[in-house]
Amino acid sequence: MRFWLILLLWACGIPAWAAHGYALWGDLKYPPGFAHFDYVNPDAPKGGELRMVSNLRYSTFDKYNPYTIKGSPPAYLAQLIFETLLVGSMDETASAYGLLAESVDVPKDRLSATFRLRAEARFHNGQPVEAADVKHSYETLIGPYAQPSYATLLHEVAGLDVLDTRTVRFRFKVPNRELPLIVGSIPIFSRDWGRQSDGKLKRFDDIVVDTPIGSGPYRIGPVSFGRDITYVRDPKYWGSGLNVNRGSNNFDRITVKIYKDNTARLEALKAGEFDFMTIYSAGDWARRIDGKLFRQGVLVKKELAHQLPAGFQSYVLNTRRPQLKDVRVREALGLAIDYEWMNRQMFYGGYPRVQDLFGNTACQATGTPDPKELALLEPWRGKVPDAVFGPMYKPPTTDGEGQSLRNNLRRARQLLADAGWTYRDGALRDSQGAPMVLEYLDSRESGLRGVTPWARNLEKLGISLRFVTVDFALYMQRLDKFDFDIITLAYQGTHNPGQEMLEIFGSQGADVEASSNHTGVKSPAVDALVIAMTRARDQAELLPACRALDRVIMHSHYLIPQWTLLSHRMVYNQQRLAYQQPMPPYAKAEEWLMSSWWFVPIH
Repeated sequence: MRFWLILLLWACGIPAWAAHGYALWGDLKYPPGFAHFDYVNPDAPKGGELRMVSNLRYSTFDKYNPYTIKGSPPAYLAQLIFETLLVGSMDETASAYGLLAESVDVPKDRLSATFRLRAEARFHNGQPVEAADVKHSYETLIGPYAQPSYATLLHEVAGLDVLDTRTVRFRFKVPNRELPLIVGSIPIFSRDWGRQSDGKLKRFDDIVVDTPIGSGPYRIGPVSFGRDITYVRDPKYWGSGLNVNRGSNNFDRITVKIYKDNTARLEALKAGEFDFMTIYSAGDWARRIDGKLFRQGVLVKKELAHQLPAGFQSYVLNTRRPQLKDVRVREALGLAIDYEWMNRQMFYGGYPRVQDLFGNTACQATGTPDPKELALLEPWRGKVPDAVFGPMYKPPTTDGEGQSLRNNLRRARQLLADAGWTYRDGALRDSQGAPMVLEYLDSRESGLRGVTPWARNLEKLGISLRFVTVDFALYMQRLDKFDFDIITLAYQGTHNPGQEMLEIFGSQGADVEASSNHTGVKSPAVDALVIAMTRARDQAELLPACRALDRVIMHSHYLIPQWTLLSHRMVYNQQRLAYQQPMPPYAKAEEWLMSSWWFVPIH
């Protein structure tokens, strides 16, 4: 009888066994049937309201669909309304456990991942979450009306098969250890979202203010467009009893307030208008976080060290622009930054400088390439900068023996001359006599303060750097169309780089409007190294590939590193909020707050 059962399961395409989660490189931390994540309070009280502030740069919102290009969705809508097949933990770097899916099966050939949906999973309209909804979500996200980043991220997925009402199988074009985590993390929404009275579905980018039909713990509550949005905890939330949710989703309401500028936001914090804020300004943290509520012990400021990657916040140079195509020009621009002066005079010594793509992770390249890295780099000798084969890139400094701004500018002048630029008639000019005039695009006037010292140093080379500010909507339009010379972007880092590097640096997205390849990189070497990363069978294969990529990107000077922070600087109302200590090492501040903190009842 058992033989026939196994045969039947095989014939139906359903795995005979499956796991409760998936780990990229090894065993899962949490075993089958675990009670809850270690960093939550399993007995945290439910209730109360979390009042927080948007961490987004735009000061309003005009849609409820976070997966299309045009428009601005409210902060945190995607995280609170929609769910995924798997959910990660905040104390692991590359593991995920069943959320909508009760199990995941990845065969030894790694050419597929099969997910079995939970029978109890329900959308907000009461309908069960079915395999057809997963298929609809996947096909919509890779379609022409969604953000193109999904098509890039999922381009190695060959397709999705519905095996039965509750079982789906993603087929992969090639073995890739990361793909089960990628497909397990796509948002799942109802195939009835955007359905009209005549039964027809709207085109996805026409789904704008239709109430989202997700399955998450919160629904949209009261909304004041341009001011705030409240998410209300669903009392009938299907997943409240899951181990991955125990001790989580504790607030009855989460209200996200919007302020038009940082000054108004900071004053509102000090007045007690909301309960939590992450502080990114060194000046605010050092000088302006004070007031009556701090002295009374209502508001408290804490800095908690984390183990998240450093990220690579950078000045982004658009190599589609003729003036920025030459690597020598791009290197010269970086030599004109006196970061040590900026850190002393502007940042109160509070920010270490970004060094490369993979700071604070094992993927960070150091020294000279080892034999495994060289094996990956040698086929591209002559097609990548020669410096790639020497010591790892380090940002220029003005703070050491033989290091000074004067010497850096001399080196920059020589690089520019080698690239055909000479100083005459009061400006740096090309062979046709055209001056080098560059535009720094920003949506915030406050950005001028950080750019001014750089522009002043570039003037000494004869380069004019103009600061241009536009409203956020126009800023995003220009980014989508790659209509800029230089911008600043804060790229999130990762302990396990892979497919997302293709989205940021892959040739495939260089000419695709609204892609994340803002630098315009079109390099067969970069493409090959990213593929080597995604094909890695273990960390021994991953690390040489990501370190080789690190060398190529940084020595190509597509990015000029800015600064980072290896801690969360938080202000919160300790009379209203509490959390389980210690902080999970890989937690992002706002996500940790919304998922694991709780309201302190007033006695």
